[in-house]
Amino acid sequence: MKDSSTISASSNGKTWYFLLILPVVVIVGPLVAITLASEEREFIDILIEALPILMFVTLAMFLFTGYPVAFVLGGIALNFGLIGYFLDVFSLIEFFNFVPRIWGQAAENLVLVAVPTFVYMGVMMERSGIAEDLLYAVQVILRRVPGALALAVTIMGTILAAMTGIIGASVTMMTAMALPTMLRQGYSHALATGCIAASGTLGILIPPSIMLIIMADLLSVSVGTLFMAALVPGLFLAALYLIYIVLTATFRPRMAPPLPKDMLHVPMRKMPPLLLVAFLPPALLLGLVKGSILFGWATPSEAGAVGAFGAVLLAFIIPLMAKGFLVTGMVNAEEDGALEAMIVKASNRPLRWSLVREVNYNAANTIGMIFFIVMAATCFAYVFRSLGGDDVVSGLILKAGLDSWGLLILILTIVFVLGFFLDWIEITLIILPIFAPLVAGFDFGDHVPVLGLNGQEVTFWFTILVAVNLQTSFLTPPFGYALFYMKAIAPEEVHITSIYKGIIPFVMLQLFALIVTLAFPGLALMLAWYVYGI
Repeated sequence: MKDSSTISASSNGKTWYFLLILPVVVIVGPLVAITLASEEREFIDILIEALPILMFVTLAMFLFTGYPVAFVLGGIALNFGLIGYFLDVFSLIEFFNFVPRIWGQAAENLVLVAVPTFVYMGVMMERSGIAEDLLYAVQVILRRVPGALALAVTIMGTILAAMTGIIGASVTMMTAMALPTMLRQGYSHALATGCIAASGTLGILIPPSIMLIIMADLLSVSVGTLFMAALVPGLFLAALYLIYIVLTATFRPRMAPPLPKDMLHVPMRKMPPLLLVAFLPPALLLGLVKGSILFGWATPSEAGAVGAFGAVLLAFIIPLMAKGFLVTGMVNAEEDGALEAMIVKASNRPLRWSLVREVNYNAANTIGMIFFIVMAATCFAYVFRSLGGDDVVSGLILKAGLDSWGLLILILTIVFVLGFFLDWIEITLIILPIFAPLVAGFDFGDHVPVLGLNGQEVTFWFTILVAVNLQTSFLTPPFGYALFYMKAIAPEEVHITSIYKGIIPFVMLQLFALIVTLAFPGLALMLAWYVYGI
């Protein structure tokens, strides 16, 4: 709990921000009105064209003030909508469009139905100690590999993201389940948040992916072929993450400190209790949840509900299993060892109503913040587009006058820039229908092989390039959704600047993967040709 001095300092800081912002609003309002009354239409036109850019810059500035992200997004959307009204480029009645868009984006979105259950599953596993024991067991198994904990978290996040295809579910669950353990072990805040956010966003690239399904529908191409085309680039990107973590832990061990050797040393005769208590039950639960989605036995929302119930069940069963090992003498509580300490600790945390109440409170708080962010971001994106933000970007292409390669690189650059302040679905709806048919007619010579995919090789290749590029849209500040989800539930000592620093190397790796896929189209096309080619 914060002391009074901390609360006072926080309140004073927020008061100063308000006092700094108020004069700006008071001055800008009359200036806009005076300018409108004057005949200097040139200045007005420049201001109207600059509104989307000013909106983006304002968002970037306010995110560093410490205010909740949802309030910042919603407040900027409201204020710039009013400024647009005074400049006669935004109608007040357009504010009513927020309601149907919020309903369609959040309330009626079947994809987001899975988020609450996965959040509850992650919070229960973290608060009950199951996640901490699981990650400890993985570190014991991978004790000879540098950065074992970060590797385990990255692999788990990648698998979870791939199985659900839902970024909010995977990022929030891994943040709740793994981030506290990584921080307690002394991991760098930047590396810990970076590997969780990056691995969680792979869900839009590795099948089954909601984004790939929408892309296939927009372009009227085969979903299965697109899945196969995305699989190799997605796994290649995951491999890059793992290599980076190993190299970082090897050459900068302070960023990823291992557990003490005495905690990692577990004799082979003591491995069965470790595996049966700490590893197999949660691994089996995660495997069933992910496998049921992969094999089509359940939808992500159904699997998430089963996972949430399974997490509660494990919180009840695992302490009983730990007590069983102590009672039967298979684990001697009097021995001074890491395994014995873990088993004793697990046996002393039975499922109590106080734990259930704490999990319910934290999960509800997290879920509310996530959906508040989704609603506010929807309002922000609507105002941004209404003020002509996408027109500013698309206008660059029309004035470029480049050849096939130049236009392709320019389009990919625009997708990257749009990812800073638009959601992936809006970028997809803007870019693909307009530019995919255009790119399909480009002449790339022998660079793109003809593999019997009904003459759609360039279309599949371009779609995968956009999909790899959109990985960055979840991680690039100030509007990366993965960063918002993580900041909403991360401990208070994790600052937004640390999260931003953490994602920079992973964004660089994503751009490297994009360049490799651009240079070697076979990376995206060969598996699709092998499975579905003629």
